Amino acid sequence: MNKPALELSRGKVAARLLREGWVVRHGGAHDVFTPPDRPGHIITLPRHRTPSPGVARNTATAAGWI
Repeated sequence: MNKPALELSRGKVAARLLREGWVVRHGGAHDVFTPPDRPGHIITLPRHRTPSPGVARNTATAAGWI
C-alpha cells in the first residue's frame, strides 16, 4: 500500500489551505490557519520554505488530507 506523498512546499500548503476556505492570521514566524466551520481548530504553519516531514505530516493530518 503506497502512502500519499507529503507536500513539502510551504507556499503550496498555504495555497491549498486558502483554497479550501481556511482563514489565515499572520503572526511572527508562523501563520495560523483556522477553518470557518470548526471554531477552535487551528493549524500553525511555520514560515520556512520547506517544512520538516513531521510538520508536513501533522499539517496534512490536521487538514484532513491524509
